[in-house]
Amino acid sequence: LFGGRRAAARSSSSAAAVFERRFASAATKNSYDEILTSLAKPGGGADFGKYYSLPALADPRIDRLPYSIRILLESAIRNCDEFQVTGKDVEKILDWENSATKQVEIPFKPARVLLQDFTGVPAVVDLACMRDAMSKLGSDPNKINPLVPVDLVVDHSVQVDVARSENAVQANMELEFSRNKERFGFLKWGSTAFNNMLVVPPGSGIVHQVNLEYLARVVFNNGGILYPDSVVGTDSHTTMIDGLGVAGWGVGGIEAEATMLGQPMSMVLPAVVGFKLSGKLRNGVTATDLVLTVTQMLRKHGVVGKFVEFYGGGMGELSLADRATIANMAPEYGATMGFFPVDAKTLDYLKLTGRSDETVAMIETYLRANNMFVDYKQVISYFI
Repeated sequence: LFGGRRAAARSSSSAAAVFERRFASAATKNSYDEILTSLAKPGGGADFGKYYSLPALADPRIDRLPYSIRILLESAIRNCDEFQVTGKDVEKILDWENSATKQVEIPFKPARVLLQDFTGVPAVVDLACMRDAMSKLGSDPNKINPLVPVDLVVDHSVQVDVARSENAVQANMELEFSRNKERFGFLKWGSTAFNNMLVVPPGSGIVHQVNLEYLARVVFNNGGILYPDSVVGTDSHTTMIDGLGVAGWGVGGIEAEATMLGQPMSMVLPAVVGFKLSGKLRNGVTATDLVLTVTQMLRKHGVVGKFVEFYGGGMGELSLADRATIANMAPEYGATMGFFPVDAKTLDYLKLTGRSDETVAMIETYLRANNMFVDYKQVISYFI
């Protein structure tokens, strides 16, 4: 009996090694490396890095793609290994005008994953269990790590026991730490044990606000390769980040974990509903009035399973707070996301929230070079 168990363990270990070798060799050279282009800094000097240039494809269909679909296209091109993402998938997105009406499935690899402690703890537990399994198979458990950046914000454990007192915040924080000592200790271990994992401690703020003000990159620079930020989160209101020009929406725990482990999401290439904003709010009309009106209009129109993309000169009159509020309501009007492309107002907000001048310059230069930056004099308004 014990000999059989040892043989089974050796067999499992051997199978794990074979799988690792096959997986490592599966990815081939990206067939779109020919459009990998250096991004020069406006003032000269060293380049910001390299990026997969959509204009270099010289495909006229790209100019007719909504900005949100261009993010999906760039992701497919950058991750095209003819294994998880193929050239056929890229072509489906390029042919979005025809594909979007046919329920065509595409793979999408988000740039990062956003978790909160209520749904994030089980994900970290699963990673820890995978490490235990690797150890039992005789392999290195430290090989189990998220393959994309994972941000976990602890914000769902707070309770208000003390109020109307000058020490209320401190008292509630102490009670929160006391009640959740084991959970918080486990998450602290996870933040140091796993690569690519950031845990934002309790008391830092609500997950979506932290994501907007601190975590969102807008444009990643990963090893010298630049690409748009995108995120999936285990909270339906992850869509709030769409107000910052970052494509993001809520998913289930299994999808989030699969993304963490480098697997592409399978999604139907969505139709896009354009929402044109003109003019500006009159005196006495609040942002809440606007948000509720937009939600009512979109519910009536029917946008379930679709992207909503806002455009037009009126977009420039909205603050980032207003945009984020409208985007945050996407689950209420049924859209996968309500997307505001990056413009000058977005850049101002990034500076306001402490992003460095060089980071903001990189974001603007990249998005302009890759035709993802909104100029109100040149608005794409061709949507289905």
